[in-house]
Amino acid sequence: MSAAALKISNEDSRGVEASSNQYLAFILAGEEYGVDILRVQEIKGWTSVTLIPNMPPHIKGVLNLRGTIVPIIDLRLRFGLDSIAYGATTVIVVLKVTGQQGSRTMGIVVDAVSDVYNVTAAEMKAPPDFGGSIKTEYVNGLATLDKKMVILLNIDRLLNGDEVAVLENISADDR
Repeated sequence: MSAAALKISNEDSRGVEASSNQYLAFILAGEEYGVDILRVQEIKGWTSVTLIPNMPPHIKGVLNLRGTIVPIIDLRLRFGLDSIAYGATTVIVVLKVTGQQGSRTMGIVVDAVSDVYNVTAAEMKAPPDFGGSIKTEYVNGLATLDKKMVILLNIDRLLNGDEVAVLENISADDR
């Protein structure tokens, strides 16, 4: 399944407010998260990756995707959730991430892809303030859609942390 297959066609989006953004939603540990659909390059079923020694546990390794070396991050482990065995619904969402070094392609392992949502500015709420002890800088906001809460992620902040900067060296050889 590709991102293009999940995008809502122009015919279907005539009724969508001009100020809305589309988000690809996915499941992690029963919670629903979303990323900007314009950042999604591809969605592919789980496939084994090449392990890189001395990486943090959430960095699963790299995948050769049509000649591009793509670092793969298990989002469950990145969020401090329990690890589970990968199953039939486990997918890798390949994303374009922008950082100080420019843009790069990275993949995140998620439990399942669920839907594409149109989120208007009115539907999006700011992330809660937990004080300085809990970081929420990678959360763009929260949206209540179809009677459920969806956590909208800022992948640029999420996938550009200090521990992920090590990946620049892996993919730099491919450039």
